Amino acid sequence: MKKIILSLCILSASVMAIELGKVPSAVTIKGKEGGKIDGTAWSSSMLKGKMYILFYVDPDKKELNQELADILKSKNYDRSKADSVAVINLAATWLPNAILEPMLKKKQKEFPKTLYVKDKKKVLVKKWHLADDNSDILIFDKTGKLIYKKFGKLSALEIKKVIALIEKNL
Repeated sequence: MKKIILSLCILSASVMAIELGKVPSAVTIKGKEGGKIDGTAWSSSMLKGKMYILFYVDPDKKELNQELADILKSKNYDRSKADSVAVINLAATWLPNAILEPMLKKKQKEFPKTLYVKDKKKVLVKKWHLADDNSDILIFDKTGKLIYKKFGKLSALEIKKVIALIEKNL
């Protein structure tokens, strides 16, 4: 009986895991879980209609993929075709939210074209099985299908491949 229950738990967890080539299960982050910087709910169902690059970042690892972020900023892609979301894993750091949240509000004002989202309860770690305490990169095509994922630091070659993938799918 224990084996059956364990198998069902593993199976249900793998069904929720984010997979390349598929539209992930819809996830909403709101209330005590977090949400947009303005306090409203964020839903992954908004990741449609144009290409989205999603950064899921532990604040302690914010510099890990800064090179990619800088390149994307310099490319200045047409925002009607490509956009970016930065989901900050507030539960992954020792820094208190009282310090981080004003910093995120400042970042949102500094980079108004990027949507900043707070994840206070590791919602995407649990629902999509993203890497915790890391810097994760997810790219979604116009239909909301995941076309790229990387957990951790991208190499120079991987960054070139990401840029080529984005430009191919614009």
